Amino acid sequence: MTDGTLSDETIATALTGTGFTHEDTCLVRTVELADFAAVIAAVNRIAEVAEARNHHPDLLVHGWNKLTITLSTHSAGGITEADLDLAGRLAELL
Repeated sequence: MTDGTLSDETIATALTGTGFTHEDTCLVRTVELADFAAVIAAVNRIAEVAEARNHHPDLLVHGWNKLTITLSTHSAGGITEADLDLAGRLAELL
């Protein structure tokens, strides 16, 4: 695709085993961790990886032990290789 966004088939194949789902123009994953401290530790690990890649997900801490991660390349209006790469790396972290 000319804007850098990827096809649904490419996205589906790349997401296998990551725990992320394809929802509209985003990749989304919710994880349930041991407690609030574990969620905050995960947020900090994600922040380090995201900052190093200059690609920043939306992070939502909810409940006392849940974290929802949303990836999208806003400037492209959808999902790009940068999102898939970050999803794969975050899957390794989580």
